[in-house]
Amino acid sequence: MSNSVLKLSAITIEKMKEHYRSCLQPATPPGSIFVAKPPGCTITAYKSGKVLFQGKTALDEAYRWENAALPAEQKKAVIKTAHLFAPPENIEELSIIGSDEVGTGDYFGPITVVAAYVKKEQMELLRELGVKDSKHLTDKQIVSIAKDLLHTIPYSLLVLRNEKYNSLQEKGMSQGKMKAVLHNKALLNVMQKLEGKPLDGILVDQFCEPAIYFNHIAREKEQVKEKIYFATKAESLHLSVAAASILARYSFIKEMDKIGDSLGMTIPKGAGAQVDVKAAELIRKFGKEKLREIAKLHFANTKKAEALASGKRW
Repeated sequence: MSNSVLKLSAITIEKMKEHYRSCLQPATPPGSIFVAKPPGCTITAYKSGKVLFQGKTALDEAYRWENAALPAEQKKAVIKTAHLFAPPENIEELSIIGSDEVGTGDYFGPITVVAAYVKKEQMELLRELGVKDSKHLTDKQIVSIAKDLLHTIPYSLLVLRNEKYNSLQEKGMSQGKMKAVLHNKALLNVMQKLEGKPLDGILVDQFCEPAIYFNHIAREKEQVKEKIYFATKAESLHLSVAAASILARYSFIKEMDKIGDSLGMTIPKGAGAQVDVKAAELIRKFGKEKLREIAKLHFANTKKAEALASGKRW
């Protein structure tokens, strides 16, 4: 088990509390602000400003907030010196395979991972299609752009549906490892499609430190390790990652629509209070086992939904 302690500002701790809203625990130790349990980690934030990270993914989570708490000038320095796999400064001018995932923080729906190849000669075309960070696009825009991308660039889409996700999680696999294995497989799939096309490198939207990523995929028969770069907010660094993000989001939207159609109701995204209410409704109507098919059971939403379904106040 890994452990890490950070000293963070009150503002950053409040941001953390909101970020981990779906994982907050009802019981907290004396002197603490909150306790959250994201996959593979227990996070305890204290009024003193100290934040304790414990568990398999402790280093991943601590790394995320250590960088988030830095001033903008220092963040730039960290991006350049944080690890040996930082992308080159001219990354946006290169022919790259980028990868990204969607659905990891959503209670309902699968995780969708996409790797996509964009050569430098296609940059202007993708900009004309509207490719940019999917977080700045509506679902309607994403669907429209994705339909063009499907016929424009080589890509690989992998969907980890909830029954398989829950099974892996119950066997002890962290969400971080699931993502790493999926990214590695998607990258391999695209590399096989290139058939001699120029490839200057690979850019992964960073969700953990590179050393941890490589540890996650250590037992995979084939591993992508050559010319691979990692960066947070990578969709702003290269259009291949932005395109991958859009295609992953498009797939997630389609999967959510399928779930909604099968149940005859709209299923909310995210992991907020509206998700708790909908999950409780599903428990009352279909039983808890239905959640196994469509939700990530280890999220705190499950316990909240069970309480609501039984008429208890959470």
